[in-house]
Amino acid sequence: MSTVMVRVPATSANLGPGFDTLGLALGLHDEVEARLTAEPGVRVAVEGEGAGELDLGEGHLIVTAMRRTFDRMGVPQPGGIEVRCRNVIPHARGLGSSSAAICAGILAARALAPEAARAATQERAAEPELTDDEVFRLATEMEGHPDNVAPCLAGGLTVAWTDHSGAPRMVKLVPDARIRPVVFVPSTRLATETARGLLPKDVPHKDASFNAGRAALLIAALTQRPDRGLLLAATEDRLHQSYRAPAMPRSADLVERLRAVGVPAVVSGAGPTVLAFSTPDSQDLIAPEVGNDWHIQLMDVDQVGAYVQFPETR
Repeated sequence: MSTVMVRVPATSANLGPGFDTLGLALGLHDEVEARLTAEPGVRVAVEGEGAGELDLGEGHLIVTAMRRTFDRMGVPQPGGIEVRCRNVIPHARGLGSSSAAICAGILAARALAPEAARAATQERAAEPELTDDEVFRLATEMEGHPDNVAPCLAGGLTVAWTDHSGAPRMVKLVPDARIRPVVFVPSTRLATETARGLLPKDVPHKDASFNAGRAALLIAALTQRPDRGLLLAATEDRLHQSYRAPAMPRSADLVERLRAVGVPAVVSGAGPTVLAFSTPDSQDLIAPEVGNDWHIQLMDVDQVGAYVQFPETR
C-alpha cells in the first residue's frame, strides 16, 4: 500500500504583540510517515521528542487528526493505520508541536483518503476531496485557534483571523531574509492551557490600542528592512507576556535581559521558549546574556510550510 510522508515545521506564535494572530514558520521539522494496512489496528512508532511518553495507539494526536479527516471527507475509517514519527520539535515549549502533529495527521489522511475509499468500496469512484481552506479550518477546530496552524500549513510569516461566518482566514507574508529567528529552549515545559489560564478576561483599552499599533508595526519591521531599533519597538507587548511571567520566570528574565541590550526578544507562543530576531548588528549582543542551561538555535524561516510526498509504494 502507499506510504505518505509529511514534513511539518515548528512555529512561533504571537511574536510579542500579535496575540493569537501572528505566526512564523521555523526551519525545524518533524517528519511523519503514514500508511494504511490490511492488518487491523493502529500502530505508532515515535523517534526523538516524545519517545517513551506519547500514546502509541488511537490516543496519538496524529491518529486522532487522521480519523477526524476521514470523517470530514466522508471516507469509511480504515481498519489498519501505521504511523512512524521522527520528532525534533520540542514538546510543550511554545514551538507548535501540537499544531505540527494535527497538520501532519490531516494532510496524511487527505493524501490516503482515495486509497481508503477504494479499499472500503472495492470499486473506482469519484475521489474524495478536501480543499486547502477546509484543511485549515479542520486544523483550527482541532487546535482551537489559527495562529500556529496557519504558518505550519503555509510557511513564512502569517496573519490569521476568523471571519464573520466563523471560518479561519490567513495571509502569508515573506519576512526579510536578513532577519533570522533565534530560539532559546529551556529544559522545562509549560502546558498551553496553564499559560492561557493566567490571562485576564478583560484588558485596558489603552493596552489593546498599544498592541494593535505594535502588531501593525511588526509586520512592516519584519518585511521591509532589518532595523533592530524598529524591531525592538515593534515587539513590545502588553496583552499576555507579563501576565504569564509568573509561570516562567526564567523566560521572562531572559526576555528582559535581551531587550535591555537592544535585542528584540519575545516569548514564543505560550512559552517557555524565548525567540529573538537576530539582525546583522545584534548577533554579538545575544550570547553574553544567555546561560548554559538554554538550548540555542539560530534558524531560517521556513517559506514552504507543510510538505507532502509519496516516497515509496509498498
